[in-house]
Amino acid sequence: ELVSSLRSKLRTLWEERQLVLSEARECAGRGEELEAVVRELCKPNEFERYLMFIGDLEKVVSLLLCLSSRLARVQNAMRRIDGNTDAEEKQSLNERHKLLSRQREDAKDLKENLDRRERVVSGILTKYLTEQQLQDYRRFVQDKTSLLIEQKDLEEQIKFFEEQLENLEKSIP
Repeated sequence: ELVSSLRSKLRTLWEERQLVLSEARECAGRGEELEAVVRELCKPNEFERYLMFIGDLEKVVSLLLCLSSRLARVQNAMRRIDGNTDAEEKQSLNERHKLLSRQREDAKDLKENLDRRERVVSGILTKYLTEQQLQDYRRFVQDKTSLLIEQKDLEEQIKFFEEQLENLEKSIP
């Protein structure tokens, strides 16, 4: 029953992932349309700023999500430490925790810098875009970020359930 339940949950997650990927493709299409408008209306250096911001948005959000996920896995492993865990493994987990914590703090600084750049890009776009186009831009940035987060969350859940299923199947004679 448990194997069947895990497989069912995985199927549901795979279907959700396909929906999110479809939404991401639609969002990318809106992004391309918006990019064409910005290219047409803005000065080349302003357009370049826009492109850099949009490119860095995905990179920084993905980096933050990845580091947070890794840090959570290390923290879970640290909670499982008991008297039987050897000192070398404890040391390794502590070092990985410190490293990932520092990296996540650096990524948060990158995100703050990205937020400042977003305000600059918004200021530039305000000079050229209509109110509706500005709303489309803001919705695009918000949707892109949300979809990245949702996609990463689904990937993590799928990975978790696949590991659970694999462990369960190995344990069944």
